[in-house]
Amino acid sequence: MNNEFHQLQKYQKINEYQFINSMFFGAKKKETTKVDDTSSKDLELVTKMNQEFAKTLDLKETLNNSLELIIKRINAQAANIFLIDEKNQSFQCIASKHQAYLEDFEIPITQGVMGKAAVMKKCIRVGDVRKDVREIAEFYFDLDNKTNFTTYSVLCSPLIVSDECIGVIHCSNKKTNNKLFEENDRKLLETLSGPAALAINNAKMAKDLIDKNRMQKEIEIVGEIQKTLLSQNQKENFPIAGINIPAKVVSGDFYNFAELSEGVYGFGVADVSGKGIKSSLLMSKASSLYRCLSKTNFSAAELLDILNSEICETTSRGMFVTMLIGIYDSNKKELTLANAGHEPPLIYSNDGSFSNFEEAGPPLGIAPKFKFKETKINFSNSSMYIFTDGITEIKDTKGNMLESDGFKNYIKKYQQNPNHERLNKIVEDIIKSGRIQKDDLTIVVVDSL
Repeated sequence: MNNEFHQLQKYQKINEYQFINSMFFGAKKKETTKVDDTSSKDLELVTKMNQEFAKTLDLKETLNNSLELIIKRINAQAANIFLIDEKNQSFQCIASKHQAYLEDFEIPITQGVMGKAAVMKKCIRVGDVRKDVREIAEFYFDLDNKTNFTTYSVLCSPLIVSDECIGVIHCSNKKTNNKLFEENDRKLLETLSGPAALAINNAKMAKDLIDKNRMQKEIEIVGEIQKTLLSQNQKENFPIAGINIPAKVVSGDFYNFAELSEGVYGFGVADVSGKGIKSSLLMSKASSLYRCLSKTNFSAAELLDILNSEICETTSRGMFVTMLIGIYDSNKKELTLANAGHEPPLIYSNDGSFSNFEEAGPPLGIAPKFKFKETKINFSNSSMYIFTDGITEIKDTKGNMLESDGFKNYIKKYQQNPNHERLNKIVEDIIKSGRIQKDDLTIVVVDSL
């Protein structure tokens, strides 16, 4: 916009000069009027560009509007807009008029007159490509061969917003007999690139915001789908209940439980490493596999073996899943447990004592050929609490973690409540105590019948 402001000052001086001429040097009036006509057209065009760009925040429409106005005013054969891709450090052609195939190429930001214009932050004119410096000529000869186009002369102006170059406007060949741009053309493109840069940046920001909102909506849908994968608590006479409070919209934790046969119940609790969409997708995969396989396979160890093999084959490097799978047989008063790197569950007896189930193999996704073991333990007059590390690692305002001992106090406090109410009260109390949730909070309780 600074360029546009200076240009306006220039036009004001021209008007003042014309007025003095008309008073004292009448013979030169015709020449100065001609200059003023050109200046007025340029001012009108800048105004029109601003008005046109203000009508839409659609990036594609804004780019097409930019090129149409610029080509018409500069009388160019072709024009293109390249934006800088910071990640790939390249120019990407996102709009083109009358020059085909440029969208297929990524041009390094250090190459050609575009790279020069971006670094210098200055509009550059290559009067005659064939007579200019060798590297410029070779660049265009190579590009012409790829795009079926013949370049004679070039104008390239950086798109500057807040002193940062976001791309360039590139014009090729003037529609005259010699096809060569002149210095006035360079100055004009420099003036026009100011409002064009602002309009393009505004449209780009609007597009990014729309994309972000769309992604946020999709994330919310993923979160809703995840909730349907969790088992629903039952209000009466069911020995298992669970709760999951995601730290964000989506969760990397999972639990599922079901009655497999009369008096026999299966359950699984898992925690995916990391946070965000990537973790939630892996969680969704692991939970779907478990839900499907657990209906026909009643061996905790075999289920972990199958899940581990599948996750090892398809998961991203560095990602893993901790998981505990169990089967509770209320007829035999027996628990069968298999643990893949998950937090040791706490077993609370009616006499007020706690014990742990410590045995565990590696997390899923690390050792593809590992064979998990299962352990049977007597289970009566007790409750087993399976949880993720979001519970024990939640911190108070001083940075102190709740840890296992702190969690035990909440278990004792609400043990007499029905299991589905008990878990809600435990989590509510933990959060209301002023602790800051930064990870998913998940607890599953199994009460002996």
